[in-house]
Amino acid sequence: MRKLSAEKRAAILTALVEGNSVNATARITGASKITVLRLLADAGTLCAELHDAHVRNLATKRVQVDEVWSFVGCKQRTKERGGKGEGDSWVWAALDADSKLCIDHHVGAREVDDAHAFMGKVAKRLAGRVQLTSDGLSAYWHAVVVAFDCEVDFAMLVKEFQNVYPGAGRYSPPAVIRITKKPRIGKPEEAHISTSFVERQNLTMRMGMRRFTRLTNGFSKRLENHKHAIALHYWHYNFARKHMTIKTMPAVAAGIADRALTMLDLAQMLEAAEAKAGGRLTGYLPAESSK
Repeated sequence: MRKLSAEKRAAILTALVEGNSVNATARITGASKITVLRLLADAGTLCAELHDAHVRNLATKRVQVDEVWSFVGCKQRTKERGGKGEGDSWVWAALDADSKLCIDHHVGAREVDDAHAFMGKVAKRLAGRVQLTSDGLSAYWHAVVVAFDCEVDFAMLVKEFQNVYPGAGRYSPPAVIRITKKPRIGKPEEAHISTSFVERQNLTMRMGMRRFTRLTNGFSKRLENHKHAIALHYWHYNFARKHMTIKTMPAVAAGIADRALTMLDLAQMLEAAEAKAGGRLTGYLPAESSK
C-alpha cells in the first residue's frame, strides 16, 4: 500500500464513501482487497483523530440525536444461537440542526452505558447551552442529566408505531400513528422539538456505506473495520460532501473549516501522518475474506 499514490488512495476512499463494497472498490480501482482494507483502517484512524481535534467548542444551538441499527458478522438472534459475529451494532449520532454538522458518534449497543458514553462525548464538544431532542429511548433521560448537569433544554419526541405483522411487507418501516413531544429538562421550544434532520442523515449513512445496505451480504464482518468505515463516512460528510440544503459543507457552515476539503486532501494528510509515525497508523490486517 505504501506504493500507492495519493491520487490512487483518494480514488479508493471515494469509492468507499460513495456506497461501494470493499470487493467492488477493489475491482473498480484495480487494488487488492487487503490493500483496500488496510487503507480503510489507516484512513478511519486518521479521520477519528481529525474529528476529535477539530470538532470542538461548537456554537451550536439545537442538537438532534438518534440511533441507527446495523450488525457485524451476524444478527443478534443468530449470535445468541451460536453464530459467529458481534451481533447487533448501533451507531449513535448527534447532529447540529442548523449547520447539519455531525457533532459526534458512538458505536456500541443500545444500552444505558452506551447512552452515557455517547452523551458525555457530545456535551464536551459544545460551547454553550443547547436545545436537545432525542427519540423516546429511556436510556437518554439519565445520560443527559449526567452529561449536561441539567444545563440543557431537553425534550423527547415519542413516536407510536402501527403494529407490524409478518408477511411480504415485513421489511417496510411501520407507519407512525402518533407523535408526542415531551419536554424533560429546561424550557425547550416546542417548534424545534424534532429529530427529522438526524433521521435524514441516517438515510445518508445507509446510502453512503455498503455495510448499512439492508438485505445484502455487504455487511461488516469485523467490528474494527466497521468503526473505521463509520469514521471515514462522518469525516467525508462533515468536511468534503456538500449538503444540498445549506449548499456547503457542514464543517464550513459550523465555522470549523474555511473551505471544502477533498479526498485528495485526506490522502495527503494520511501520507504526512504516516511519515511522522514512521509507518502505517494501524497494525497488520490479515488477508482474509472478512470485511
